[in-house]
Amino acid sequence: MATIVTSVPLEGNATSESARSAVSWPAIFAGAVVAIAATMILVALGSGLGFAAASPWPGVGPSLASFAIGAGIWLIVTQWVSAGLGGYITGRLRTRWTGVHTDEVLFRDTAHGLLAWAVSTVIVAGVALAATASTLNAAADTANTVGYATDTMLRSNRPADPAMTDAARAEIGRLLARPDGLAAADRGYLAGVVARQTGVSPAEAQRRVDAATTALREAADKARKVSSTIGFFAALSLLIGAFIAAVAAAYGGRLRDEDELRVR
Repeated sequence: MATIVTSVPLEGNATSESARSAVSWPAIFAGAVVAIAATMILVALGSGLGFAAASPWPGVGPSLASFAIGAGIWLIVTQWVSAGLGGYITGRLRTRWTGVHTDEVLFRDTAHGLLAWAVSTVIVAGVALAATASTLNAAADTANTVGYATDTMLRSNRPADPAMTDAARAEIGRLLARPDGLAAADRGYLAGVVARQTGVSPAEAQRRVDAATTALREAADKARKVSSTIGFFAALSLLIGAFIAAVAAAYGGRLRDEDELRVR
């Protein structure tokens, strides 16, 4: 319950303030719960819209970059709506402060909206299952890309020893998965392995190695750009959410005080 902070002149310039805080935590937690519930609804709705836009056919549906931009815009919409609702509820539910200057009331309302947004954001961020799933999916996509690149280099119509092929495949996969890329010596060695395993000419083996490494670099660059885009939109949505929550709480608090004064 909010407490009015007042000061009473004492001897000299000393003042006495209330020992209780002016923060109305019940209103803050109520607004945070509303914001979290709205976030869950909007995230589920966004997931449904994303699944509806996806297509199992190659070349149909949004590209990875378009999907990242769409997801970022939906993050902003989610923060806008949920923070607005949570801040407004916080402002309307807090106890009216009497004997406090209007500027101080405005500051407290905006602070309450910001606190409600912060509590809801921390709770939602604490549920790290979605982030963990995204990380695992990204790792799986990287492994699939390296595996496909290995397959393209070892394609051959002649019979081969399975044991030797598996060993070569594992070695190629380890070399392609190096974070700093292939060195010149490794590139030449890979071309030799491909030539021995498939029976193609050294020139064709080198072409396969170059094509595979180029495809891996393009996939890594695309993943980096998508991650950067989503990170930018996530930060922007959080800033917008904080601002909207503060403004909505100030608006809700002003309506609450005006309604109470009219009743009196």
